[in-house]
Amino acid sequence: MSDDHRVYSYTATLMGSPILLKLFSNNEALASRVFRLIKQYEDLLTVNRAPSQVMDINHAAGKHPVSVSRPVYELIRVAKAASLLENSAFNLTIGPLVKRWKIGFQGDSVPPADEIAALLAITDPAEVVLDDAASSVFLTQPGMEIDLGAIAKGYIADRVRDYLRKEGETLGLINLGGNIQTLGAPEGGWSLGIKTPFGGPDELIGTLNVENKSVVTSGTYERFFERDGKHYHHILNPRTGYPLDNELDSVTIISTNSIDGDIWTTLIYGMGVEKGCAALRARPDIEAVFVTKSKEVVVSSMQHFRFTLLDNRYRLTGNTA
Repeated sequence: MSDDHRVYSYTATLMGSPILLKLFSNNEALASRVFRLIKQYEDLLTVNRAPSQVMDINHAAGKHPVSVSRPVYELIRVAKAASLLENSAFNLTIGPLVKRWKIGFQGDSVPPADEIAALLAITDPAEVVLDDAASSVFLTQPGMEIDLGAIAKGYIADRVRDYLRKEGETLGLINLGGNIQTLGAPEGGWSLGIKTPFGGPDELIGTLNVENKSVVTSGTYERFFERDGKHYHHILNPRTGYPLDNELDSVTIISTNSIDGDIWTTLIYGMGVEKGCAALRARPDIEAVFVTKSKEVVVSSMQHFRFTLLDNRYRLTGNTA
């Protein structure tokens, strides 16, 4: 491969995840600025430590509104809108339940039913009051918490793509711990793998070939624990407070913007294959690859990507949309 087509990889650990940046120019100064940009957004949006603007909102729950910077406010507004969609599996106020389950962290356990019921009472996204003029957010009930973890990586990946464009880059890739956003495409496109659920670290169910697209996957195999033979994964049903239980092991969303990938992996997870494909008919800009527990791979359509099945234990089924 000539130097003209050489790919330069830069890595860092941010947002609790390994971050990978690929550029087609040897530009460590640009990579450093990208990682600094990611860190700035992480500091604004995190709930894993104080201070952050999101934690300021949570600490003032039931007391008073908190004015925040415009990027934080706009992200919360988008998250609230997604949370209020009919039968939405997305909920920006699910933080108290996530903290109680601790799935993927030390001390995970199945909460008693009465605790889940009590926490559900403070996870109503309609109780997030927004004031556009003041850019303020008010959680009306004490104990409420918003958690932007399900949407922050996508938002930041899009900001990195925009920044690279502004800096004159035409080819690049950012991988924020599983949220992948691409800028342009090398010859033949970007080839990205989808993991085999519960497989080894290098086991792929298949590959996607994309250009100028984001790829985001959510799966029951990412964070989970088992008790008494039952599998508890981290994707919680905001109506029951328990992990979502349907036919899916993973959903991958292909979209232009990574923030849409974050939102739609959760929405589609809640819908399942049939309803998910039906919903995507109204969104030709967003596509999905479903992996089911019964070892089927279903694609909603293939307008914006190519999929190659690699794992012969799975069956690629027809388009149900």
